Amino acid sequence: MFPIGDDNSDRTITPYVNYLIIALNVIVFVFFQGMTGDNVFTYSFATVPQEILTNHDLVTPAKTMIDPYTGERFTIPGLGETPIPVYLTLITSMFMHGGIAHIAGNMLYLWIFGDNIENAIGHRRYLFFYLLCGIIASLSHVFATKLLGQNLQIPSLGASGAISGVLGAYILLYPRRRVTMFLFRFISNVSAFWAIGIWIVFQIINGLGMLGGSGGSGVAYAAHVGGFIAGLVLIKLFTPRQN
Repeated sequence: MFPIGDDNSDRTITPYVNYLIIALNVIVFVFFQGMTGDNVFTYSFATVPQEILTNHDLVTPAKTMIDPYTGERFTIPGLGETPIPVYLTLITSMFMHGGIAHIAGNMLYLWIFGDNIENAIGHRRYLFFYLLCGIIASLSHVFATKLLGQNLQIPSLGASGAISGVLGAYILLYPRRRVTMFLFRFISNVSAFWAIGIWIVFQIINGLGMLGGSGGSGVAYAAHVGGFIAGLVLIKLFTPRQN
């Protein structure tokens, strides 16, 4: 089940920033990541909790693994040299993805819900809001990984944390707005409260017991939660006051 559209009848501006963010994500995924999460660029510019906590760039060798079911050998790249301050990976990582399904799902949610938030707070505010939610989300993952004693060297990436902030803002500003959902072979219109509520439940279920990340996947569920809460809290500060 996933959203396929919402009510944009009150939109008064063209969401250029939202379009630009989506375009940047696609460009990075296609041309820099080579449409895969396993390349040197990804392992150099993703967020690594240990690097953020120590402010030290970590370089590790590649590992050769064997698939226990097929016996096939494959190589996992090691953490590459990061040619920028490691703290900037909190931003670069939110424009990278681990696979086609990852980026497709994220960009679908951003396309549907991001334009409404940009319309509500304006182009410049929306850009800062999006980036700030993404940074807070990544830091939530970093500290959850540390507190839960999980592997600090597993890189995390994706726009999910920033988009979670957009969803937090959306559910606060437009809880009753109608969202068109594809539900079990049927198309139905539900309120944003229920549409995003389903997403929240999904994150809770998937994140139980692994808030710092799911094994070696780099799926940072704490980032989703942290980003969502950041969106709820920050949106009122970014919304222009009505005279």
